[in-house]
Amino acid sequence: MSVTATARLSIALHSIYTLRMRYALALLLTAAIAAPAYAQTRKPPARKPAAPPPAAAPKTIAPDVTCPTPLGVGVKTRITFCEVMAGRDPAAGVLVQIPPHKGPATLTFNLHNLHLYSEEQVKAHRAYARYTATIGVLTMDNTLISRAVAQSEFRVAADLVDRVTGGAGPGGTKAVAPTGTELITIAIPEGEDQVSLLGEKLAVERQDGAATYTSPGRPIAVVSNVMLEYRPAPPPKKK
Repeated sequence: MSVTATARLSIALHSIYTLRMRYALALLLTAAIAAPAYAQTRKPPARKPAAPPPAAAPKTIAPDVTCPTPLGVGVKTRITFCEVMAGRDPAAGVLVQIPPHKGPATLTFNLHNLHLYSEEQVKAHRAYARYTATIGVLTMDNTLISRAVAQSEFRVAADLVDRVTGGAGPGGTKAVAPTGTELITIAIPEGEDQVSLLGEKLAVERQDGAATYTSPGRPIAVVSNVMLEYRPAPPPKKK
């Protein structure tokens, strides 16, 4: 090969090498420019919100009850009975304490009528009475939550729920006793920490006529077995 041809070949190879180097440098520059842009547009993964704490399990308790007029304790059942008097002031009613709760709490109790028992009238078949007692469940600012009604009939001693201790009758029982039972269920709104049971009216039908009683201080009905189901409220957030 002549010197001229060799020189030409050398020049050609050098040109190819130079083009490859330029192409490689161009690729490196493109990658270097694109990398920051990619890094800027890339968003960090979104954080998942923290899961809320699990709701407290419901609790069922016998709440604290303030009974201004206790009727007494059942001879057989050993249940405590409380009279509900007619009135207009919630503070004078049967007061039920409601612990802090999330959502509505469920208040339950047995509502009875009150009968003046007479053995002589029973034997003479003149003891019939039909009772309809209406009471209100109120907040302490006198807002009515709900009403409850107990309706029952009395004819014979077996119609009594129980005789009550603390009287001058046979076995130390009282002449008055609960009769008939209605299971009452009331939803107590969240935020209420106390409710009052107040009597509204009592309608009585007997063989000798009928009457309705609404005067404040008059016994309207009897309650027993007061229970409460609720979900405890979460503790207050720390400031």
